[in-house]
Amino acid sequence: MSETLINLEFTLNGERVRANVAPHLTILEVLRNEFGLYGARESCGQGLCGCCTVLVNGESVSGCLYLAAMANGAEVTTVEHLDANGALDPIQQAFIDCGAFQCGFCTSGFLMMSRQLLAENPDPTEAEIRHYLSGNLCRCGAYPEIIEAVKLAAQRRKETASA
Repeated sequence: MSETLINLEFTLNGERVRANVAPHLTILEVLRNEFGLYGARESCGQGLCGCCTVLVNGESVSGCLYLAAMANGAEVTTVEHLDANGALDPIQQAFIDCGAFQCGFCTSGFLMMSRQLLAENPDPTEAEIRHYLSGNLCRCGAYPEIIEAVKLAAQRRKETASA
């Protein structure tokens, strides 16, 4: 017996895309298997670690739990789109400048959550950053550098906006 497929159409990193997929697949599986986007990673498979974070209509979701069918008609943004204009996003550059990663496995999730945080709150306090990123886990323990990177990205964004 063949499996019934659903037709998805959504905007992926600024480009309209289509895919025929099984209804039980997650957005993470579709991004990786149908579109070759491997930045978001599955680690816990339970939505607890943040490694699989992608944005759907500007809101972060756990890609390992979010059914792809729910993205039909939506705008999906992955870490691969942060440098869409050929230059690193200020958040990416701040992570590099602060050494805010070690193995890099969790980095894409932290980048996406940091991007959402700064879109909502352009000048967060350290406590606000810690609270906002509390759903993302880093097994290497790069938390101090990650906090500094978000502060630096916020500062640079503020300087760019006032220039």
